[in-house]
Amino acid sequence: MMNPLIDLRSDTVTRPTPAMLEMMFQAPVGDDVYEEDPTVRALENEAAARFGLEAGLFCPSGTMTNQIAIKAHTEPLSEVICEQTSHIYLWEVGGIAFHSGASVALLAGERGRVTAAQVEAAIRPVNVHYPTTSLISLENTHNRGGGSCYALPELEAIAEVAQRHQIPLHLDGARIFNALVATGQPATEYGRLFDTISVCLSKGLGAPVGSVLLGSKAFIQKTKRIRKVMGGGMRQAGYLAAAGLYALENNVDRLADDHRRARQLGKKLAQQPYVAEVLPVETNLVIFRLKPEMPAEKFLAQLEEQGIKASSFGPQMIRFVTHLDVTDEMIARVESAMQQLSS
Repeated sequence: MMNPLIDLRSDTVTRPTPAMLEMMFQAPVGDDVYEEDPTVRALENEAAARFGLEAGLFCPSGTMTNQIAIKAHTEPLSEVICEQTSHIYLWEVGGIAFHSGASVALLAGERGRVTAAQVEAAIRPVNVHYPTTSLISLENTHNRGGGSCYALPELEAIAEVAQRHQIPLHLDGARIFNALVATGQPATEYGRLFDTISVCLSKGLGAPVGSVLLGSKAFIQKTKRIRKVMGGGMRQAGYLAAAGLYALENNVDRLADDHRRARQLGKKLAQQPYVAEVLPVETNLVIFRLKPEMPAEKFLAQLEEQGIKASSFGPQMIRFVTHLDVTDEMIARVESAMQQLSS
């Protein structure tokens, strides 16, 4: 019998468990464009309550929730402050320019994390030559930073700058629950600090699709029209929302298992002679750089020959991602395969 495929490319590759599927099949639904889907309402209310915010908006993807938030916070000739490797800048197809007509002020962070001093220095003075700073956006955990997490005092300092300058603060929280589990920070602190939060359900939480944008009731009401024009108005969306509800109720605490397995992989990688560097492993992302004598294409091909998939993450950079479909037995197989590559 063949060993099952081990897919470490992303935590987006997970499939619904039988229990999640059963909840989806049993979900009461209605037409969500008419705001008549009770399961969607339940998901939006549950997600908002967890963060101490007033309302939520269920969308197909995190890219959509981020871009809706940016569109609602900005206007043409304004500017978004974010870290230079942020998902909203690198991997959302230039959506800030396309949807919002806004420019971007890029900051060089430390593994994706920026400081309050950097943010304050990037706020534009009033000058006809400059765009108006209209939004500050952070990402936690930070993907390109190897799943790095902000400390709460760092977030509080940035929020103080935003509030003092009366600039909205948005969080791309694609993996926010990974950050909360890793740091022990309470979700309600994020609702206190951020005006809007994007929460992804289809990564570590294991839902097949969906993200929720959180904010005030007035803000979320405004974003419904933007979601509609972007094509995000869904009908009997409760079947999808039910998966998100199940994920919130059952798959948050277990993220600690993903973090433990990621740390285990990081330690093993650091011992391999062909690995030049492993970024600190804080959550479920393991990013490492290979030495020149081990070309990334060769490394990935040899792993795939043994039924293991991983992602290229830049020149000689590789990313492993642990998730709920990766078991301890699979981690042992990956470690064995890595050892064979160095022998």
